[in-house]
Amino acid sequence: MNGNLLNGGEFLLADTAGMEIFSPEEFTTEQKQIAETTEEFMKKDVFPNIERIEDRDFGFVVEKLRQCADLGLFLAEVPEEYGGLELEKTTNMLMIEKVAPAASFCMAFSGHTGIGILPMVYYGTPDQKERYLGKLSSGEWIGAYALTEPDCGSDPLSSRTTAVLSEDGTHYVLNGTKQFITNSAFADLFTVFAKIDGKHFSAFLVEKGFEGFSVGAEEKKMGLKGSSTTQLLLDNVRVPVENLLGEPGKGHKIAFNVLNVGRLKVATQTLGMAKGAFAEAASYATERKQFGKPIGSFGAIKEKLADMAAAIYASETVIYRVAGLLDNRLATLDHSGDDYYERYQKAIEEYAAECAIAKVFCTEQLDMIVDEAVQIHGGYGYISEYAVERYYRDSRIQRIFEGTNEINRILIPTMLFRKADGNGSPLWELVRKAGDGAAAETAYAGEFAQAAATIASLKQLFLTVLGAAVPARDHQEVMLAIADMIITIFALESAVLRADKTFAAAGVSKQNQLKAMVKVLAFELSNRFQSAATRCCAYALSGSALAEMRKNVATLSACPVEGLLEAKHLLAEAAKDAGKYSL
Repeated sequence: MNGNLLNGGEFLLADTAGMEIFSPEEFTTEQKQIAETTEEFMKKDVFPNIERIEDRDFGFVVEKLRQCADLGLFLAEVPEEYGGLELEKTTNMLMIEKVAPAASFCMAFSGHTGIGILPMVYYGTPDQKERYLGKLSSGEWIGAYALTEPDCGSDPLSSRTTAVLSEDGTHYVLNGTKQFITNSAFADLFTVFAKIDGKHFSAFLVEKGFEGFSVGAEEKKMGLKGSSTTQLLLDNVRVPVENLLGEPGKGHKIAFNVLNVGRLKVATQTLGMAKGAFAEAASYATERKQFGKPIGSFGAIKEKLADMAAAIYASETVIYRVAGLLDNRLATLDHSGDDYYERYQKAIEEYAAECAIAKVFCTEQLDMIVDEAVQIHGGYGYISEYAVERYYRDSRIQRIFEGTNEINRILIPTMLFRKADGNGSPLWELVRKAGDGAAAETAYAGEFAQAAATIASLKQLFLTVLGAAVPARDHQEVMLAIADMIITIFALESAVLRADKTFAAAGVSKQNQLKAMVKVLAFELSNRFQSAATRCCAYALSGSALAEMRKNVATLSACPVEGLLEAKHLLAEAAKDAGKYSL
């Protein structure tokens, strides 16, 4: 069965063992060439100049951004009719992954190619695209996105920035302040959100040269020091009416729909950073000696390397599985018709929960990886001359970008419940059957049968716990625990499906690594599931019902653990041999 044909959220409700998903092993020659071009540019022109970027040499940053444009890297999501390449999401994610280890530069790159350009692509009129899209895609102009305000972050609809139509009807007059705006020091065009007459949330295209528009001082940040982040000050800024983006009062569509794919891009950025930090840690573990031998020969360090490698494998698999889902759905669309991008956004929105899952899971895996990378370096990890110090600082913001992880966690079950409440999925019927004692089943009998059985058991247990927790779902704590169960199922299932798909064609060494990877991830993620399920039960139940459910959770979330130490040793040795993530 082709897992790319599943609708959003359906992975929870079906026996997916043996399903086909997109994985990095499927990259085409063309995709690999794009990745190599991007990687070579980064190695030659950006990585050697990290300090210059971190010192906020924005002229240099813009110079390198324009070199990206010359290489065609700004064209990935631009329509072909406007000179773009309109590449698959899988290709776009691969490109971002290669830029990501230089996190500050990646912020400028993604702030332009993503939220800087995509609102125009999705919602711009032909006139707006004619005036601006060519400048943005060529790198002549740099774009930025201004949504957040000093008093509204997670709740953008509470915006206080206003837009009032001038008496002659030719301009909107904007007043307000925007906060934490990326690329603001050097951007030429801003997508600014404001409320028409203080009521109707809308988006406007604002040029930096418009009278009354100004940029505040650079924020003094913990990380991403080489990226530009300032306030925008709007003081009676006159914006031509033809620069209203989309429909009046429909700005929420632009804001939220751009965020769906934006969350997957954040996940991808963290993957590139994780691989970079891991390479530093694996190499250092081999080079650094204590007590007369490399520190990587000690079990304490081996365990860290193994867990980091497994986390990267799971993150990589989650990201490209979701990108494959998007590509598969988008490929079914008819490009003709004025409503193409409306249908395009609906196709992406179908997998909004999966995008949120990827964002939460991958950002938190990065935090673990950079923390362990610093720990492996010991005191030197705290010194700025070592790259892991920068990776550590740059990682923290990722859990806040594109909606905090708390907001995203609440969104995941909310979207699932909304679909079920509208009879768009059989969730509640399956919850009822699980409550009646229906057993977990899987028809899979391949190399990873034990892991597949664990996943089937976790899915059935999820339905059982959900049935008990539904009356308490108004509590955010319950929703967060439900989300954690969903996230761990998706991550473990993705890793097992990829390992199963690639196992037969792999050599013996890689087959052993795949088996070790699944062993480590099944142990780690089933334990996370158990913790989340236990929290959920504790919040929703009491007395004998709680005691009985806790017993079920402990029994049904257990997975085989024999050989775990050997599996971790194998992954650690492979990492040290390669000096980087190599599976």
